[in-house]
Amino acid sequence: MRKSIFILLTLSILLLTGCARMGQPDGGWYDDTPPHVVASNPEDLSTNVRSRKITILFDEYIKLDNPTEKVVISPPQLEAPEIKGAGNRITVEIKDSLIPNTTYTVDFSDAISDNNEGNPMGNYTYSFSTGDVIDTLEVAGYVVDAETLEPIKGILVGLYDNLSDTAFTTLPMLRVARTNEEGRFIVKGVAPGSYRAYALQDVDANYYFSQKSEQLAFSPEVIVPSCKPDVRQDTIWRDSLHIDNITQTGYTHFLPDDIVLRAFTEPLTDRFLVKNERSIPERLSFFFSYGSSELPKIQGLNFDERDAFILESSEKGDTLNYWLRDTLLVNQDTLRMAFSYLFTDSTGMLVSHTDTLELLAKTSYEKRQKEKAKEYEKWVKAQEKARKKGNDYQEEMPPAPLEIKIDLKSDMQPDGFITITSPTPLLSVDTTKIHLSTKVDTLFQPKDYILADWTIVADTAMEAARRTYVLRPDSAGNLWTTGKQYSLELDSAAFIDIYGKASLATKKSLSVKPDEDFTTITFHVTKIDEAPYVGQLLDKSGKPVKEVLSSTGDLTFTYVRPGEYFLRLFSDANGNGIWDTGDYAEGLQAEMVYFYPEMFECKARWPFEANWNPSNVRADNLKPSELTKQKKDNKKRKMNRNIERARKMGITYIPQTQ
Repeated sequence: MRKSIFILLTLSILLLTGCARMGQPDGGWYDDTPPHVVASNPEDLSTNVRSRKITILFDEYIKLDNPTEKVVISPPQLEAPEIKGAGNRITVEIKDSLIPNTTYTVDFSDAISDNNEGNPMGNYTYSFSTGDVIDTLEVAGYVVDAETLEPIKGILVGLYDNLSDTAFTTLPMLRVARTNEEGRFIVKGVAPGSYRAYALQDVDANYYFSQKSEQLAFSPEVIVPSCKPDVRQDTIWRDSLHIDNITQTGYTHFLPDDIVLRAFTEPLTDRFLVKNERSIPERLSFFFSYGSSELPKIQGLNFDERDAFILESSEKGDTLNYWLRDTLLVNQDTLRMAFSYLFTDSTGMLVSHTDTLELLAKTSYEKRQKEKAKEYEKWVKAQEKARKKGNDYQEEMPPAPLEIKIDLKSDMQPDGFITITSPTPLLSVDTTKIHLSTKVDTLFQPKDYILADWTIVADTAMEAARRTYVLRPDSAGNLWTTGKQYSLELDSAAFIDIYGKASLATKKSLSVKPDEDFTTITFHVTKIDEAPYVGQLLDKSGKPVKEVLSSTGDLTFTYVRPGEYFLRLFSDANGNGIWDTGDYAEGLQAEMVYFYPEMFECKARWPFEANWNPSNVRADNLKPSELTKQKKDNKKRKMNRNIERARKMGITYIPQTQ
């Protein structure tokens, strides 16, 4: 009997325990109700507050997610506040002294959720005032990367009532907020008045722009916050597919709510030597943080530097490659030198600076000789094997060839070209040994061509390294003839480098697709400013495939393959053909970038044409969602699982109320 009673009690406890498991399909409805504030001390919206400690109580246990980053207090706190969440309460202890007659806001963003199911409370803000009045105005908008228009998450946004340009570089922000994953910000607790808005990736936590490495955004526009009564529509869903009702709800609409701040990082113009290396024996490489029109001076300490180098410079002059002319220097493992260059000192001035450097070849001369000996031994064995089999063999090992790289596609674009690159600087190019021909009927006939040098000449006092050439037909428009086949032949020794290596004979074939395989895309863009526009046709991954420059606003892309594309446009204010960042001290914004708001599809033989006014783009849709990498964070989105559960059970779910 006792055993039966014990079994019945055990089963009863298990059943009761199972019924108490909220959130399980077999244990009742999910708990989908977010936490609610039941009390706070001081009370929310209190005035004449003197206490620096705040306690907020909830109707259930809560979780506080990453308060250091998500919780923002205005005015900004120079000494970090202490923010803790435990059980059903949150405590905030402000360390800075309270400012008289000031509204304080503690913006928790989406940091609060319930402890069991993770239901987010939503954006919650607690406010109080140290004076008689609570300021309740708000301003809102978006922060995006100026170059990519990608939303920036977690960047600081602040307001100043001091409208001087120097305020942002000398004074902490007056009111602050942080952006969410959509780049959206809302600055709350704003008093009536005039303001300027800024964004800052505040690496040193002083709430003003103090380091050039800090990403920033500014707007010259003066903001005057306001509000008005408004009505919004709320959709009530019966389930995930059907709308049950649409209601209208009155609310206070705060303005402006569409500010756009385009953030950029200023060019780091401080110049210093980042590193030097000798990755291959023939070349000395120097990498600088920033370029200079004045070249460094080299004084050899264990070699004669006079006429020792051929220079190769990057376009910006921040990377310099010195190719050694003499093979005796190439074979010298260590080159010691006094290297003098312009260097930015602590005052920001460029001064001459000299380093004593030792550049060691990555692979020693002895090791290179051993590798050559192995190659020779391998060649001897191969020739001996060929001789014994009665095959052709060589009596003398041929010199190592110059390995020229020819970059061409077998299905050449009509507006494409061929690049020919040498691994080392070239001494000579014999164009009589370069043959381009086109197929006419069944025979190939010679075709005139242009062979252009792509060398960047850094300094006329030093010979520049010529390594890359571009080849294209010399015809109307310098284009290939569509639907034709071509042949490129190089005789041996067409290219000879400064060390005497000669290129081998080679032959490449290519064909150019006919016109009917392509289309033309034309955009008639409304001009917003006087600067020329650079239009970039992007593929579905956002990679540029074609680029055109226009001073009128008409962008025409020819010989476009069928497919789906996007359009990116930037206003080339300085006319250099590339996007340029801004400079706060000069009051210079980054060059403006625009995206056509949607993807468009092009078909062969069907020209695509569209009109576009870039200024007619909404602040929340600056970039097509398909190209946006910063996606919405769905982890903190409330998902009403009870609606779906009720649908499967064939009943109507009535939401829980409190």
